Amino acid sequence: MQHLNSFYKYLEFERRNSVHTITAYKNDVGQFCQYLEDERIKLWEDVSSKVIRLWMVNMLDKGVSARSVQRKVSTLKVLFRFLIREEVLELNPAEKVITPKIPKRLPVFVKETEMDNLLDGVKFEEGYQGVRNRLIIDVFYFTGMRLSELVDLKLSQIDLAGDIIKVYGKRKKERIIPITKELKLAIVGYIKERNNCFPNVENVYVFLTDKGMPIYHKMVYRIVNRYLNVVSTVQKKSPHVIRHSFATALLNRGADLNAIKELLGHANLAATEIYTHNSYEKINAIYKQAHPRA
Repeated sequence: MQHLNSFYKYLEFERRNSVHTITAYKNDVGQFCQYLEDERIKLWEDVSSKVIRLWMVNMLDKGVSARSVQRKVSTLKVLFRFLIREEVLELNPAEKVITPKIPKRLPVFVKETEMDNLLDGVKFEEGYQGVRNRLIIDVFYFTGMRLSELVDLKLSQIDLAGDIIKVYGKRKKERIIPITKELKLAIVGYIKERNNCFPNVENVYVFLTDKGMPIYHKMVYRIVNRYLNVVSTVQKKSPHVIRHSFATALLNRGADLNAIKELLGHANLAATEIYTHNSYEKINAIYKQAHPRA
């Protein structure tokens, strides 16, 4: 199908989507184009709402989850809005397509006591590897960063004098996160160990592998998974779980929802409100335990 290369450039340079987001868009669009080819539909003008609904049914019949179907249709909406802008189409055939409802999924988080046990009771490895791994956990829990934000974090983004970190989130949107005294000391200690271990390496990125190269997503995931396994029984043990733990801990201690939204880099408050469900469960349990007539 025509105009796809222009669409991907639009995602990269105008919307400033991340590499991972663009890859997901390409996969979704590619699957839809394969369906169109199977149905012998060759022009964007011939794609109707009915065609998209039949594609949805086809995916659901193959066992694709409702959540994935919803995301793929959202991708098509972005694509068709772009094609309208390029004057290829006049109407967006995906705009009025109703996607299958998906149940609300509460964010998985690690309890405060378990995170305290990890940060205060677990012994990390000796030398550079241990200092780095400990700081990775610290940064996730003290700042609520996303995995991609931590991997892309540069030394120039850390302002030790001002006690802040500049983070570039989705679509390169900048946000400022304060640094606690504990995290600041951990960063200073890590940079000292990093410089001793790699005196001749000039790398702009904060976190490096054991060979002095920029750290990568799978490596960080494995590090986090290994340490969370020591202290927690939650099924999913990923960097995003620590991000959820950061937000839940702040909310449980009375932080304003708008402030948490800004710290997490959410585009709207609806994305942050999922954490109120976790707090409600806690409040509800306390109420039932403490109220004489509960």
